[in-house]
Amino acid sequence: MLVAFGFSWPFAIARTYRTKRVDGKSPHFMFIVIFGYLCGIAAHLAEGLDDPKLWLVAVYAVDIALVSTDLALYFRYSRRNSR
Repeated sequence: MLVAFGFSWPFAIARTYRTKRVDGKSPHFMFIVIFGYLCGIAAHLAEGLDDPKLWLVAVYAVDIALVSTDLALYFRYSRRNSR
């Protein structure tokens, strides 16, 4: 699920960047998703980070970067669209 959910973000980012519209996007939802990813990283760090779990932390980090990019685009274009 982590990989599949993360796979969808590049498409959302591309659509936002292409259309410069943020209709239907929720910054609250994106913050919750980022918080969830951070909790996932914290859980793996609390259990002890060994090689099998290292790739999971990397996937979480990539997903955080993708959601953060979409969130940054949201704030950039929401100001532009409100004018």
